[in-house]
Amino acid sequence: MVNITSAEFVTSGTRPEHYPPGDLPEIAFVGRSNVGKSSLINVLVNRKSLVRTSSTPGRTQLINFFRVNGGLMLVDLPGYGFARVPPEVKKQWGPMVETYLAGRSCLACVVLIVDVRRTPAEEDRLMLQWLRAYDIPVLVVITKCDKVSKNERAKQAALISRTLGLAPDETAFFSALSREGRDAIWARIEAIMAEEHPQAEEGAPE
Repeated sequence: MVNITSAEFVTSGTRPEHYPPGDLPEIAFVGRSNVGKSSLINVLVNRKSLVRTSSTPGRTQLINFFRVNGGLMLVDLPGYGFARVPPEVKKQWGPMVETYLAGRSCLACVVLIVDVRRTPAEEDRLMLQWLRAYDIPVLVVITKCDKVSKNERAKQAALISRTLGLAPDETAFFSALSREGRDAIWARIEAIMAEEHPQAEEGAPE
């Protein structure tokens, strides 16, 4: 079992000068603005409202940093897609996210989140291609699995993997309602961290 002893908000920002020092490994979460990103992070850290959830897509408009167990940083990146925000704000998101992903040396992994009920959008495909081009480790988490039957889940998982060009071991299932997948996702994150940042194992959740 994953033991979360502490989880706290650290800071928000839009530019590198706003980021924390970068002395802890970071796991970034990204996806469309309605895929359940905030709920995933809250379940992973056993907190009901560490990350604010909203029925209005696109509420996250900053890069938000959360320290976990004193030795790991979770980074909530702005969502993309159907966000109901002013056009001038949308235009800032791409450069904001790309600047973080391309220049953050302590970034250990990106969790790319997709909805089990949807075919991955062009933004999802482009994000995955971009991350691979920069050689950033990626874990694709398929959320809202309680919304479909087991048969439908299997069909959708195959569709998602085919659309994104994923191997079976590159995906993980998740449900915020049942908490299914929580420990499996942590295990995958820890395995990636151990490979990318071996010195960070002590601070990782256990």
